[in-house]
Amino acid sequence: MFSDENLFNFIIFFILLMSLPTFILAQFFTSPYGKHKRSCNSGTTISPPLAWAFMESPTLWLTFLIFRFGKNNKNPLSYVLISPFIFHYTNRTIIYPLRLYFGSKPISKKSTSHFPLNIAVTGFIYNILNSYIQCRWVSHYADYESNELFWVRFCGGLVVFAGGMVVNVWADGVLLGLKSEGVGYKIPRSGLFEYVSSPNYLGEIVEWLGWALMTWSWAGLAFFVYTCANLVPRAVSNHKWYLEKFGEDYPKNRKAVFPFLY
Repeated sequence: MFSDENLFNFIIFFILLMSLPTFILAQFFTSPYGKHKRSCNSGTTISPPLAWAFMESPTLWLTFLIFRFGKNNKNPLSYVLISPFIFHYTNRTIIYPLRLYFGSKPISKKSTSHFPLNIAVTGFIYNILNSYIQCRWVSHYADYESNELFWVRFCGGLVVFAGGMVVNVWADGVLLGLKSEGVGYKIPRSGLFEYVSSPNYLGEIVEWLGWALMTWSWAGLAFFVYTCANLVPRAVSNHKWYLEKFGEDYPKNRKAVFPFLY
């Protein structure tokens, strides 16, 4: 018989299952937005700030809707646990698009970046599925009986999550700062950019590792695994793009996403 628990488990299984083909496909195809946009792209496009706000929006409104009907909605620990998730996606849904809108300065109208609508819709659908399992776990299925164990996992995971978010937001700021100069792409410098080409992706991967530790759930693990499957290949594509564009001027000791490793 169909039930909420069956749906919850099915979506977790589906996201885990899709991680492998996503990783494989990303070896041959890089989503055409940002520095990978192609002039031959066809189809409807929207502005990047609008695309990011649209894609990430389910993580906010769906969270509040799910919490309204969760059996743990009276338990303050559920609100403590969901707060890092909300904090991250408030940044991605509202603050980052505003920074992108006001901080980007294209060289000309022709050079203005556009975001394919089909990719934005795909991201929107993924965030509906992922937000459902993350928020449903926290608001309904998580066990808060052992307070001591909860705080050990939460505090340990929060340290990892916070470190990743600091890196993610800082790296986004560096890249937006280069865009605001309006002189085209330049080699990012300073901090973790001296070690990897995409510290913004490294930061996000670390964030969701922290979330998986905080929730100690299959839902959190599925989110972390899919994040790696999606972002690691894109970071490798970014690294190759920098090497092709800047050639000998690009630092040879930089890795794609994991310092000293890959």
